[in-house]
Amino acid sequence: IGSMAAVALVCAMLAACTQPTSYDVILRGGTIYDGSGGEPYVGDVALNGDLIAALGDIGEAEAPVEIDVQGLAVAPGFINMMCWANESLIEDGRSQSDIRQGVTLEVMGEGESMGPLNEAMRAEMLERQSDIRYDIEWTTLAEYLEYLERRGVSPNVASFIGAATPRAYVIGQEDRAPAPEELEQMRDLVRQAMEDGALGVASSLIYPPGSFAQTDELIALSAAAAEYDGLYISHLRDEGANMLAALEELLTIAREAPIRAEIYHLKSSGVSNWPLFDTALEMIENARAEGLQITADVYPYPAGGTGLNASIPPWVQEGGFEASLDRMRDPELRDRIAREMLEPSNEWENMYMGAGTPENILLVGFKNEELKALTGKSLAEVAEMRGEDPRYTAMDLIIEDNS
Repeated sequence: IGSMAAVALVCAMLAACTQPTSYDVILRGGTIYDGSGGEPYVGDVALNGDLIAALGDIGEAEAPVEIDVQGLAVAPGFINMMCWANESLIEDGRSQSDIRQGVTLEVMGEGESMGPLNEAMRAEMLERQSDIRYDIEWTTLAEYLEYLERRGVSPNVASFIGAATPRAYVIGQEDRAPAPEELEQMRDLVRQAMEDGALGVASSLIYPPGSFAQTDELIALSAAAAEYDGLYISHLRDEGANMLAALEELLTIAREAPIRAEIYHLKSSGVSNWPLFDTALEMIENARAEGLQITADVYPYPAGGTGLNASIPPWVQEGGFEASLDRMRDPELRDRIAREMLEPSNEWENMYMGAGTPENILLVGFKNEELKALTGKSLAEVAEMRGEDPRYTAMDLIIEDNS
């Protein structure tokens, strides 16, 4: 009897060993892009809770939810490298516009970040708020990200520290180089942000006050981030006629910091500049062959989105937004601004000329209720409605919307 019991026990154990593995969800037969950069392959993906439990051929495994995804791509969540949901996630953390496109990580901080803030920066941020209104319950970048977490957000969130943010914190909106002690204070702000979890330093070099920074300042900030294995990521100083010089600046920063570097939304903007793109790719490949860790991203649509003040010369914006409004109200300066909006320049990237025509400048958002009816119209249409030159219309809309 003992032998028979032992045999029965072994058989029971063997039967248990051959029971199909059980998961919560199985996606069957999809084309898997696993994020490694290798070739996609057909297989299954099994999930337990919020974790991927198995990949590939999982055979007779079972799950209460099994989905046939043959012919579909299965991939990790997408990373939005340049997210501007800083405020919209405060308003509605569900992130439906991105989460339904598969974006699971929002990376913020292009040029400016939500911290660190001093009292003057906090007051300006409150003043600039539009349809989305919120209290500012944080000072540091880490506190902002924790604030989002406490409110509840669907995606994961991360941020760079914007290169313009420590500049504004220390020297405000002035167009000048920082003194040595000011630069060291800016570097300390970068170090603190990195210790708090920032991914690196991000610049956006067409927008004041970030555009006021010279290359040596950016090298110094990047070197501070490199102490923590951070990344330097940049909206280049020019994406038009001078894009190659702007790209060379990024390569210089990467080389001298030294630091890994990423190019935001790499492009040659404006039809006449399209031939520059192949040269830019060659420069990147040569830098990588040299040993620099240089990468780039692109966005998959044919237009950029920014403020109308990107069509206004940078000198107008020295001293901050209110100062720019005063200059745009001055009749003599208005005429000078309008002239320069039609002049090619090596000093700034002229978005007004880059668009080719005011018909190509689409107005997509206002905070002034009286202007919201213009949403969706082109700058040319609004100028015709008002019987004005589009250049003056652009200035007037910035003034009237106070944005």
